[in-house]
Amino acid sequence: MRITQIILSRISGRIICLLPILFLLSNCTTISLKSSPELIGYTEFGKASYYAMKFQFRKTASGERFNQYSFTAAHKKLPFGTRVKVTNLKNSSSVIVKINDRGPFIKGRIIDLSRAAFDAIANLDSGVIRVKIEVVR
Repeated sequence: MRITQIILSRISGRIICLLPILFLLSNCTTISLKSSPELIGYTEFGKASYYAMKFQFRKTASGERFNQYSFTAAHKKLPFGTRVKVTNLKNSSSVIVKINDRGPFIKGRIIDLSRAAFDAIANLDSGVIRVKIEVVR
């Protein structure tokens, strides 16, 4: 009986040590980081917004966890992993993001940016801006 308890306590101790590693690995993704060659150069004009704070760490449609500090975006049709250059038409600032989610689902908007990506090209207080998006390598 005593030996069984010792073995179980050692095994459970190792499992507990592995839990953080398993959690991190479960959030890994296999999304390609390249744009499809036939899509390179595709352009679209419209409005961009950014994700609300409540979406932080929630799973995106691609399976990745949303991170407001990464340069990612949601688009209705572009494949996951597609890299897109988003240009603010008011000040010509641009940022490159990776598509990892679906949306936006508000009429007139063509892309939802992470908070960091939006902040790189516009003041967060703007909320919604006019943009040009272009698929890049």
